[in-house]
Amino acid sequence: MQRVDAPGRPFFVVLISVLVALLAADVPVLAAETGTSGVGGAGEGAFIATIVILLIVGRGFGEILQRFGQPAVMGQLIGGILLGPSLFGWVWPSAQHLIFPADPAHKSMIDAVSQLGILLLLLLTGMETDLKLVRRVGAACVSISTTGIIVPFICGFTLAQLLPASLLPEPDERIVAGLFLGTALSVSSVKIVAMVIREMNFMRRNLGQIIVSSAIIEDTIGWVIIAVTFGIATQGRLEIMPLILTVVEVGLFMLFSFTLGRRIVFTLIRWTNDVFRSEYAVITMILIIMGLMALITDMIGVHTVLGAFVAGILVGESPILSGHIESQLRGIITALFMPVFFGMAGLSADLTVLADPTLASLTAGLVLIASIGKFSGAFLGGRLAGLSMKEATAIGCGMNARGSTEVIVASIGLTMNILSPTLFTMIVTMAVVTTLAMPPMLRWALARLPMGSEERQRVEREELDRRGFISKLERLLVAADESKVGAFAAYLAGLVGGSSGMPTTLLRFSDVRRPAEKAGNGVDSHLEQLKEGVRASAAAVQHGEETPVEKAHLSARTEMEISGETIAAEARKGYGMFFIGFGRALTLKGAFTRKLNDLASGFDGPLCLVMKAGSGATELPRLDSRTTILVPVNGTEVSRRAAELAFAIARPTRARIKVLYVAQGGKNSPFTSISHRSEEAVLKDIVELGERYGLTISTEMQARGEPGTAITKRAAKGVSLLVMGVARRPGDELLFGETATAILTGYRGAVVFLAGERVRLDETEAEARRSGVADGRTTTADE
Repeated sequence: MQRVDAPGRPFFVVLISVLVALLAADVPVLAAETGTSGVGGAGEGAFIATIVILLIVGRGFGEILQRFGQPAVMGQLIGGILLGPSLFGWVWPSAQHLIFPADPAHKSMIDAVSQLGILLLLLLTGMETDLKLVRRVGAACVSISTTGIIVPFICGFTLAQLLPASLLPEPDERIVAGLFLGTALSVSSVKIVAMVIREMNFMRRNLGQIIVSSAIIEDTIGWVIIAVTFGIATQGRLEIMPLILTVVEVGLFMLFSFTLGRRIVFTLIRWTNDVFRSEYAVITMILIIMGLMALITDMIGVHTVLGAFVAGILVGESPILSGHIESQLRGIITALFMPVFFGMAGLSADLTVLADPTLASLTAGLVLIASIGKFSGAFLGGRLAGLSMKEATAIGCGMNARGSTEVIVASIGLTMNILSPTLFTMIVTMAVVTTLAMPPMLRWALARLPMGSEERQRVEREELDRRGFISKLERLLVAADESKVGAFAAYLAGLVGGSSGMPTTLLRFSDVRRPAEKAGNGVDSHLEQLKEGVRASAAAVQHGEETPVEKAHLSARTEMEISGETIAAEARKGYGMFFIGFGRALTLKGAFTRKLNDLASGFDGPLCLVMKAGSGATELPRLDSRTTILVPVNGTEVSRRAAELAFAIARPTRARIKVLYVAQGGKNSPFTSISHRSEEAVLKDIVELGERYGLTISTEMQARGEPGTAITKRAAKGVSLLVMGVARRPGDELLFGETATAILTGYRGAVVFLAGERVRLDETEAEARRSGVADGRTTTADE
């Protein structure tokens, strides 16, 4: 058996003891200053001490449970339980009252943080809710979630009618208590279910997606039920007309949120991201959106958690919500508000009441009824959906985790005086037991399910997506002049971004000195080319993969002068790749123009340069099934990215793809193997990537000779477009090496260079380059 060490347990014990000692030493001083007899009068000091201890204990126990394969949030809850009357208050009551005083002012401050924590937790839960996954899985999860809610809800509602009156604050309001208890038994914790599914590498498996999608639907319905129940509870009794009005208002709120509200949220986030320059402005806007939607639900008479949850869903679906913004928001919620909220929830539970044999038996019965009801409901739904016995068993095991969702529901019921403290303790105990039991049960059930051949192929395709470049892009920037090359660059950007609805910004540079190169009516013609590419790409994805594509947000504007500073200012809004399309990109000597260098200097991310190479180059191609795109590769990451870019262009246009392997170092290259196994492995990876795009790839190997010469000769044989990855050298000017230079000077036709992220020189290297001294030697112009 593997030994798992609990990290730093003595440290936490010592630290808590020190805090208790400090508080004890400060009691006379605080009492003298405030005229009170306890720490409660200290206000701020006691509040900070409570927060610090909850963070320490929550983080410590969360880390311990996580190392045993359990969710960290349960460690935070258990830590709170142990700090409360269940253990700490039982063993050392004076110290427990000292750290967690009953002073109303102190309690109100902690409750305020805890209530804000509920809203933020629901915001985060909504952001992690993947509605696209639900749409993709389809009818199976609807059947599972329906029976998975109805069966345990009936069990919980019936149980509330049979409970002793001493367990209910208002024995005459059993209907409201039944609604709360039924909901508490029905919900599943999406976070914990997803954690185990992801740990078992089942997130891309069919069954894993069905389990997570079913939990998402149950979670969403559960919060709607809680919101309606809150409306009933505020009335004090069940009345038909107010209930109907509440249901109608909730329905209208949901309808508004997922239609017009969705567009408003997207627009607000994009506007904040593009206009504000101060730090974390988008996070502030997200919190404002959460607050406003919580206020709306409060105004219509339902709980604010519904507004926060729906706000999280809309924010999570925003097309320009970058990963680092989401992680920043998740960081503060996970680090501060989760330990405080779940710690306070644990403090409210008093397990000493279970010393009463009757209450202990009722609690055991509650756990048993909750487990059987949830398992049987989800199992029945799985069988009705046509799943096998083993698959339905895995679903029943997976849906039996209540986790954080259950605790939030119970906490709301406690604050609304629907649940008594004793019944709250019983529900929290049930949540802890079912949540801790779920991971090993689900691991056992999933381990018995082999993967079919069709499912294996789909998982392999999605693994290619995970490693992909295009699939990770979130937003595109295009800078183009009035030339046909500029319009072509806009079209290519549309082909790339349209497959996933990427927001794209088009900056058109108007050069009045060169009217002969105009492609049409300025920005309108370029925007039409961009839209044409987006439509073609979206149609190809919808037809080939039967997957709906979000409508891309496209914006365009004309600039009389575009500089590197203009691009740098725009780039701060967060773009994944920068397309540049200029009619005159090269000097007579084959170097990049000063204008192109200036624009590229403003963007540190991947560059996509669209050009016509060679003197007297031919017209730009009209991409279709008769055209051929040549993609040179050499095993580097940037060449793989370029291949994926070419595939994204070829999928909607049905252009043919020719992949040419060239050695990195030319003839006598150390990268060339005698058996060509490494070269064949590179080509196999590229072919598999092409198959993911539904393309048939032809390959060719040129392991000897100068790469530039080999590529140029092959491109001259009926190639319409050359797409190649290039390494972006350090420095202020665009330098891509000898191979790129040979192509630009020796090939006549359309070229797309995909360059990687910019490598910046540090100050020492930059000074060495300016002074002509590098690596201890003097450089000359010839070198």
